[in-house]
Amino acid sequence: MDATFTPGLYPLHRCITLHLVRHAQGVHNVAGEKDHVAYSSEEYFDAHLTPLGWQQADNLRKHVHETGLSKKVDLVIVSPLLRTMQTAVGVFGGEEYKDGINVPPLMESIHVIEEEASRSIDISFLQLIFLWQIESDYDVLWVADIRERNKDVAARGMKFLNWLWTRKEKEIAIVTHCGFLYHTLSEFGRDCHPSVKTEICKHFANCELRSVVLVDRSMMGSDPATTNYPGKIPSGLIFRVMLLLRSFQTKEMPNSFIRVSRGDQAGTFSLISTT
Repeated sequence: MDATFTPGLYPLHRCITLHLVRHAQGVHNVAGEKDHVAYSSEEYFDAHLTPLGWQQADNLRKHVHETGLSKKVDLVIVSPLLRTMQTAVGVFGGEEYKDGINVPPLMESIHVIEEEASRSIDISFLQLIFLWQIESDYDVLWVADIRERNKDVAARGMKFLNWLWTRKEKEIAIVTHCGFLYHTLSEFGRDCHPSVKTEICKHFANCELRSVVLVDRSMMGSDPATTNYPGKIPSGLIFRVMLLLRSFQTKEMPNSFIRVSRGDQAGTFSLISTT
């Protein structure tokens, strides 16, 4: 493997920072560690967090506050399953809590999109405020006894990332699931060193946070740069006078320079000879 350093350079306004979070431990994870078949059980389809899961969310919450990340995130996008919504509340919600009982209202900037199949969920005790973008209350994607193919998960993930470019926010937190993250991220990193690809694509632990930068190499992102500065050409009378002086300087006094000063007048010009 060639160890030559090959940097990549992209305009800042064509990048989005993503903070990817897998949900904290759910009761299905505990059951699945004992018997992997439990992950396919409808009993655990909408699993809630365990007490350890709430502790994991609280630990991650402390981390995002200590690092200042909580003040940088413009938008939180959450899978509409209970374990992800509980994790989002635990990490990005109002006050700290560890048992999920007395949960304060969640910030209004949390949006829920169709990242997993939708179904009715009793979430009244969470007191959440959502902008729903789910077209149906029925699970239109899930088929009994048929597991979604890995390539279909990846395709769904890529469609989701393309949707992100329709957003104005530049720092987005995404609280979702291990499989969705793994298969989506596996589509990336082929042009990187193997160790970098491994860092991008490895499986997420419960309540793990990983920050990445999504780059628009096409022209999908149309937002103008907010930090670039084009420089300014003097306008109006000042510009015309400077053109006249420069013309005179070139023809009559080549060994001279123009000095422009500002005081009570809009502009004071003088032609200084160097001979």
